[in-house]
Amino acid sequence: MIALIQRVTQARVEINGSTVGAVNRGILALIGIEATDTPEIGVKLLEKVLSYRIFPDDAGKMNLDLRQIGGGLLLVPQFTLTADTHKGTRPGFSRGAPPDKARPLFEALLAAARAAHGPVAGGVFGADMQVHLTNDGPVTFNLHVT
Repeated sequence: MIALIQRVTQARVEINGSTVGAVNRGILALIGIEATDTPEIGVKLLEKVLSYRIFPDDAGKMNLDLRQIGGGLLLVPQFTLTADTHKGTRPGFSRGAPPDKARPLFEALLAAARAAHGPVAGGVFGADMQVHLTNDGPVTFNLHVT
């Protein structure tokens, strides 16, 4: 499972012009689900996202995690993160989980995040979404848990 995390001052997801999820200071996490992923992998990824130290302390060093700052978490499913881009000029998606497997894994991740932290918001699996954000820094990391 892949999380492309971005430290944000604000982020929101819209569908057809309506906001379906939003956070202020915190993390926007784009989530890619691979064919070999399991709920246990999702739990490990969530713990890594929540505990990844990307927020500045009083000295300006990235020493604080999302829990320590009380920040928001916006999870957005994004199947394109699983793309194989090694050859050619068209991505291949054979590494990604099929929708009937990926949807329950994303929904379980979102439920676990809501149980472990607040505030948490989410995008909608399979929807055509517009993601708006202000990347703070910019600070962006690619986390991959297997």
